[in-house]
Amino acid sequence: MLVSGLDNLADCWSGSSNETWLTLFSLHQYELMNSQTQSDLPMVSLVGAGPGDPRLITLEAVDCLRHADVVLYDYLVNPQILDHAPSTAEQICLGRHGHSRIWTQAEINEQMIQLARAGKIVVRLKGGDPSVFAHGADEAEALSAAGISFRMVAGVTAALAAGSCAGIPLTHRNLASAVALVTGQEDPHKTESNLDYDALARFPGTLVFYMGVTTAPEWTTALLEAGKPADTPALIVRRVSCPDQLIVECQLGQVADKLAGADTIRPPVIVIIGAVAAESINSDWLGQRPLLGQRILVTRALDQASELIDCCWRRGAAVVSQPAIEISAVAEKAEIDQALDQLDQFDWLVFSSRNGVSYFFEELRRSGRDPRALGGIKLASIGPGTSQQLASYHLLADLQPDEYRAEALAAALADEAAEGRRFLLVRASRGREVLAETLSQQGAEVAQVVVYQSADVSQADPLIGQQLEAGQIDWITVTSSAIARSLVALFGADLAQARLASISPLTSAVLAELGHPASVEAVVYTMEGLLEAIEQQGPPPLDDAR
Repeated sequence: MLVSGLDNLADCWSGSSNETWLTLFSLHQYELMNSQTQSDLPMVSLVGAGPGDPRLITLEAVDCLRHADVVLYDYLVNPQILDHAPSTAEQICLGRHGHSRIWTQAEINEQMIQLARAGKIVVRLKGGDPSVFAHGADEAEALSAAGISFRMVAGVTAALAAGSCAGIPLTHRNLASAVALVTGQEDPHKTESNLDYDALARFPGTLVFYMGVTTAPEWTTALLEAGKPADTPALIVRRVSCPDQLIVECQLGQVADKLAGADTIRPPVIVIIGAVAAESINSDWLGQRPLLGQRILVTRALDQASELIDCCWRRGAAVVSQPAIEISAVAEKAEIDQALDQLDQFDWLVFSSRNGVSYFFEELRRSGRDPRALGGIKLASIGPGTSQQLASYHLLADLQPDEYRAEALAAALADEAAEGRRFLLVRASRGREVLAETLSQQGAEVAQVVVYQSADVSQADPLIGQQLEAGQIDWITVTSSAIARSLVALFGADLAQARLASISPLTSAVLAELGHPASVEAVVYTMEGLLEAIEQQGPPPLDDAR
């Protein structure tokens, strides 16, 4: 999250730890230093996306993406990183093995130049670092020759990430005082190799080979013939930092069989060779995360999904996202303005979702008011997530039920002597009427104001549909009744190919009614509670087709 403006920064202080506050302050300072106008920006940014984990991206890279008109990205880039770009930005994948033709370097160069000359702010997004085996020099030279302004933004390259993620030191005071990054695949048009294997065999440190899967017999043989001992420790790391990261310990003499033998390990792979490959600087922390190897489909609205996605990544799950609903502001403001003008006439302001809190206070600010307009009004929240969102505006809920659902909230409000009191319910464009009906039956005066629209997504991403149909998704998170209904409309019978995780009994009841019962249900109706329920269920059975 990047915090815009001192007011928003202050909003985030309430309830935050000192560490969180310092992080937010640093982010705010960074944004101020980078608050460039469109005319200040170079036309093209060659940006490193890091090794795979979407959290291993730099602040500068995020800033570039936020200003992009067009993103040209390699297929190895984690799709979640693209979420940093504006929804209006054009996203162009430069080909994927087995799915579409891979663009040539000349085509990529020409596309960048054409887009820049058309006045577009272009981000060329690459895995790792643009200056390490990523054709960064080729693209920089082409842009320079065309007179296009550009910058290069560093990323975390796979070799450096592997040290932390595979749990070994790349350098060691007793074993390796140098590191060499080596390509396992040179330009095929070269008349002779630029690699001196005699020197590499004698290199007094760690060798890290990139892009060496298909050529493993050649470069390992060259090292062995140059005198590198066959029993030199080696570590093969596939998909560094990702939930399905694979680590294979072996020796130099075994690498070719591991990479090009009967059990071929597919790219992307790096191979670490040297004494450090036999060392271990920590336990396999990456491999100990509770949801490691499981693929979870997150279905919340796009701008609401980040919390759940981040929770999944922290637990080691691979995440794919397919919003089932879309959330947006209400276009017609007349009813909202009328409710805001009458705020002083209400005893209680009732929030049944985090979205409701966010959109309400956005409308409050639009009307020229701030939270002081709520003086004297009591606040009710349906659960901890909603209360947390209130706290971001320095407001504490006067009432939150022990059970986080509408029936419990209605009962708790009724216990507050609802008769004769006036309640304003802040809500979405659709939803149950249980709150309003229960309070009205208790003699309360109830008004409702719709502050945001909720609509079903009409078409799923075809790739997500293919993965689900093929049984490549382990879990689907279902965090509301509306999402449950939309998912059934989007995927139908294919939902049976994965297990459904429901956030509450109400959502579970809707799923069961639609013929797709949940496999697990959260005990605590929060995002964390949902993932805890998945953890307790454990991984898919070994004989599961997935």
